[in-house]
Parts: sequence; C-alpha cells; structure tokens
Amino acid sequence: MQLREALISATERLTMAGSADSRRDAELLLMFTLGRDRSFLYSHPERSLTNEESAQYDDALGKRSRGMPPQYITGHQEFWGMDFVVSPAVLIPRPETEHLVETVLELAQATERPRIVDVGTGSGCIALALAKELRHAEIHAVDISPAALEVARSNATRHGLEDGVRFQDSDLLGAFSQDVARFDFVVSNPPYVSETERDSLQREVRDFEPPLALFAGANGLGVIDRLILQAEAALKPGGWLMMEIGKGQEEFLRQRLTGWGKVRFRNDLQQIPRVVAAQKR
Repeated sequence: MQLREALISATERLTMAGSADSRRDAELLLMFTLGRDRSFLYSHPERSLTNEESAQYDDALGKRSRGMPPQYITGHQEFWGMDFVVSPAVLIPRPETEHLVETVLELAQATERPRIVDVGTGSGCIALALAKELRHAEIHAVDISPAALEVARSNATRHGLEDGVRFQDSDLLGAFSQDVARFDFVVSNPPYVSETERDSLQREVRDFEPPLALFAGANGLGVIDRLILQAEAALKPGGWLMMEIGKGQEEFLRQRLTGWGKVRFRNDLQQIPRVVAAQKR
C-alpha cells in the first residue's frame, strides 16, 4: 500500500473509532512507523509500505482505535521545546502546564540561587524545564511512583540535565519533613480531578493515564489541601507555593490560602484560572 492510500485508510479507520483528530493521528503514527517527518509523507505519496511497516502501522492504529493516547504509542511528547519520553506510568505533559513554568521563572529571577522542589514530578517535565532555564538553581523532584521516577531520570539523562535535578521517592513533601523552611519555591501539577468527574473524562485520559496523577478524592482537592499544609512548613519566609489547578477551584483556594501573603492566579489561553501562586509570610 502506498503512503497516500495508507493515510486515507487510517484516517477513515480512526474516524470510525471516534478519534477527535483522525487525520493528525494517522499522520503522527505513520511518521512514527517510518521514522520520518510530515514533509516526507507528502513529498513521497507513492512510496509503498513494506510488510513490516504495514504490520507496525496496523498495530499502532489498533492501539489508537482502542483509545490509547498517541503519546503512549510513540513514547514521546513535546514540552517547553523539549522532547520527553512518556509511558503509561506518567501523566502526558500538556501545554497548559507551561503556564506554571512561566510563573516560576518570572518569580525566580529575583533569587540568586533558588531552591526549588517539583512535587509529583511524573515525567520530570516541570523540573527539567526549570533546570534548563535556571542553571544556577538547586532543584529537587519527588514522586510517590518509582516507575514515574524512572521515566523522569531517563528524561534528565537524555537532555543532559541529570546533574541539575535531584530525584527522590516521596509522598508529597514527606521526604523533607525535617527540613523546615528550606525551599524558595514549591512547585506542583498535583492530581486535581474529582472522582465525580471520572465518567465525563475523555476515554484516552480516563482509561489510560495513571489514576494516581489524576484523581484527588470526592472534590479533587484532597492532594492540594495536604500540599498547602506541607508547603507552609517547607518554604522559607517569602517563599512561593505554585500549583496547577482545575476549573472551578479558584474560590476554594482563595479561602484556603487566607493567611498567606500575596495570592495570584494565572489564566490559561481559555481564560480559565490554571495556576495559583501563594507567598508565605
């Protein structure tokens, strides 16, 4: 089968399976199969797939048809201009989380050698993006999942940042419970989806991404609430807690962070409050 025919057939197959962007997925998986970029697909439409390539493409399309995110099929996702290895052990990095990185960078410029901890690091995307931009910072990254830490460490190595981030197994900030007032910044993209929202999530999120990184109790605020308490002890006076948050959680956090110093919210491109930054007095 030629590339043009393979793309047409794959697009129809994925459309029937309910893919929201079947053409994009068909192209992405064909690029993955061939190890080529998009321009190759369209400059060589007459190129025929080998039997091995056809079998590999069919396998990838089958996984996508069953709802598996394309990032788990290819094993890659871009974040902050960096290519990250991902697996079902970690949440897929999303563009919205770049707002969190931007917020940290804006505030960290005023600190000569900031001490930062990324809580629930997953793929390591936040910690490594910060390490790339803040070469003078002391950065720690923790996660409760050993499998996630393995992915994060591999990403650090492939980007040459293994000396810039210290990875550690920890339930939130539990590993630093004795280190009172140590950090300038506590940063996190915590689980913030409520259990009541489970059935309304996209199939590829609900059925394939790690529940530990998604769900946080009946109201989605269980982990955030614990992290606020722990961060208050771990931060230096004047230090900042920064978290990605879910839609509708702004009012709770305004009330919960009463007693802190400055409290700021940052909207995403849909004008939904996506990041909260709170300064310890």
